[in-house]
Amino acid sequence: MACSGEKKQTVEELIASNNAEAIQKKKDELVNEQQALTAQIKQLDTKLQSISPDRNVPLITTFLADSEEFKHYLELQGSVETKQNIVITPETSGIITKIYVKEGQKVTKGQLLASIDDGGLGQQKAQLEIQTDLAKTTFERQKRLWDQKIGSEIQYLQAKSQYEGLQKSIAQINQQLSKNSVRAPFSGIIDDVITEQGNVAAPGQTPLMRLVNLNDMYIKTDVPESYITSIKEGKEVEVEFPVLGKSITSKIRQTGNFINPANRTFNVEIAVPNKDQTIKPNLTARLKINDYTNSKAILIPQSIISENAEGQQYVYVLTDKKGDMATAKRVIIETGKTQQNTIEVLSGLEENSELIKEGARSVKDGQTVKIIKSKNSNA
Repeated sequence: MACSGEKKQTVEELIASNNAEAIQKKKDELVNEQQALTAQIKQLDTKLQSISPDRNVPLITTFLADSEEFKHYLELQGSVETKQNIVITPETSGIITKIYVKEGQKVTKGQLLASIDDGGLGQQKAQLEIQTDLAKTTFERQKRLWDQKIGSEIQYLQAKSQYEGLQKSIAQINQQLSKNSVRAPFSGIIDDVITEQGNVAAPGQTPLMRLVNLNDMYIKTDVPESYITSIKEGKEVEVEFPVLGKSITSKIRQTGNFINPANRTFNVEIAVPNKDQTIKPNLTARLKINDYTNSKAILIPQSIISENAEGQQYVYVLTDKKGDMATAKRVIIETGKTQQNTIEVLSGLEENSELIKEGARSVKDGQTVKIIKSKNSNA
């Protein structure tokens, strides 16, 4: 037996001593102490069970299954487009003699944007106009004589034919000359002047400038064919532009009548008001299209739903409620559409049923539970 003044070694000191006999002795002492403590805890637990039978009852929170309006949204991504966004090219060939606009300039429909050398057509027109004046005078004289029955009919017809032929030639040259003047096909803004004065232009090939109109903007996106009956013209759409930090509410203005066989989608167009001109072509947009609405839907958190071996979904409701004590009852449900963390219950639940929320996955059918908190909704 150790004397009263002997210092008791710690476990760490025993391990450091490498004394196998002393380490084994200490382990045996600790095991005996553990067994004694376990027996004492069991005795205490048995006594608590007899005097406090509710102490092992699961603690839960609940909420009432109220009916409310439920709107489901199909979330997609689209890009902004405009039908008035073109690169203007010339209709005729020649040297660009003048560019009348600059980048950022607003122009109106029909405004002169650039001129192209006519290649001598103006001189040809001047010569034809001289010939036409003479032919007109000759024709008028022959007509007066013919009206008086003087001269031959062939002379009158020849003069008439020559005059009308020259008029058509001038009209044709005027049409060709009009192509040398490049005009705005619609009102808008000159976004980019691509070419320079003095360059040679080729018809339909040389880009002169880009003209954009930001008034008639729309978003185009592809919708899966499964939504063809629910996504229609007039449907409300929530539009968000992440880059601009801007959101607007709009409507579908057009739905496609063709299913793309490559990805089984159809396209829709959503009108975009753009009074402040901040929305630009090819801008990315996030779309939320309201494809389904239930005015009296029972919504519950998806987190409280479990599934049995048959694949049926179930939740727990309270029965035999007395104060803060009740019985958990398993109820099979059928669910519909989801939105974020909630899901629509189509059948199996009645309005104002009290459901278990926290603790729903730890209780069993018919088990007594204790309510620690109740809410009027699933929020």
